[in-house]
Amino acid sequence: MSTHRVYKSHESMQPAEKEPIRSVVVESSHSVIVARHVEPGQTIAPHIHPDGQDTWTILSGEGQYQIDEQGNTVAIVPGDIVVANKGQVHGVLCTSVGPLRFISVVAPLDAGYEPLSAKT
Repeated sequence: MSTHRVYKSHESMQPAEKEPIRSVVVESSHSVIVARHVEPGQTIAPHIHPDGQDTWTILSGEGQYQIDEQGNTVAIVPGDIVVANKGQVHGVLCTSVGPLRFISVVAPLDAGYEPLSAKT
């Protein structure tokens, strides 16, 4: 584990053609902080964290953030903080011309991950 406390999120965000990038910035016994880079048209599939919360801070780009199992979405833009509480469905489609970049904080560390397809 790193001994410093300041991390440069842009160093973790590199584009990929086929799927969004998920780069762990730092992990502790309490949470994991992840830098996400989603190219235009790419999606992060809807999922839940059955035992924890996922909080996104939108840095750049725009997207349609899925809020439920029915596929309903809300627009997200830079500056938004988006919270998916324990068991709440969330995912995103990048709708901007440039990439959607955000920081995700999942807590607790063992929040789990379950794709929506496995839930339904």
